[in-house]
Amino acid sequence: MNSLPLSSPSSLQIWLMAIRPKTLVAGFVPVLLGHALAARDGYHAPGAFLVALGWTLLIQIACNLNNDYCDFKRGADTAERLGPVRVTQSGLMSPEMVLGATLLFFTLAVIMGLQLVNMLGPPALVLVLVSVLAAYAYTGGPYPLGYNGLGDVAVFIFFGLVPVALTYYVEAGHFSPLVWLSALVPGTLGIAILTVNNLRDVKTDRLVGKRTLVVLLGAGFGRFQYAAVLGITALTPVLMWGLELTGPTVLLPLLSLPLALPPLRRVFRESGAALNQALGETARFELVFGVMLGAGLWMSTQG
Repeated sequence: MNSLPLSSPSSLQIWLMAIRPKTLVAGFVPVLLGHALAARDGYHAPGAFLVALGWTLLIQIACNLNNDYCDFKRGADTAERLGPVRVTQSGLMSPEMVLGATLLFFTLAVIMGLQLVNMLGPPALVLVLVSVLAAYAYTGGPYPLGYNGLGDVAVFIFFGLVPVALTYYVEAGHFSPLVWLSALVPGTLGIAILTVNNLRDVKTDRLVGKRTLVVLLGAGFGRFQYAAVLGITALTPVLMWGLELTGPTVLLPLLSLPLALPPLRRVFRESGAALNQALGETARFELVFGVMLGAGLWMSTQG
């Protein structure tokens, strides 16, 4: 079960628990990759990069807060929770306060999104609205994606394809084949993080009717899925180089593969709260692999 710190946390610590800054790696890495690709291709638009990054992180924070609120309301977060402390369930923040913070960050995300619309034109408004809707619908609304086996798909799209492609396009004004290949990395590693969560919580999720893929298809599937997405991640730079889309520096992130071995072992050997360590290790692997891939792409030349 989760537990509160021995001493009473400060207001700042409580807000950080609610925002979950460690999870923001999943929003930072795809934007970084899109920016690295744009710089590699000769496009330098730091202002556009910051707008894309700000929008992505605001959406993610709003989604985190909404998950905290909705999981509590739906009964998914209880005293039996095995993961890190959730501020609503633990009583550190009232449901009303968390809901208010959720609405605030969704509003800020829309305001930042309007800047994207200003830069890209009316079609960007559709993307902004769909992204906000998806962030809300992950655990909110009448058919929450995360409760109906669609969380993995949502993570791949909105933590992989969308932020990489958006960042590149807002800087370069077009797409390239490398955009979609690069998006595989944060998309698959986002699924890896979600899979660890779902493996850890499979028993409590089943009790409350939260039908993740691990609940629907079993822990064996979850372990296979985790290994498979790590494999796709590792093969992506090799594919980029093999297709002669980049130079050999794109292979730089392969040096980080030893970081994937400890969480992989834990996923296959452990369960329950013991997987919290694998969660942090997977996020660290995503950050290191993503930064090294961005550096490798930036240093590479087209074949």
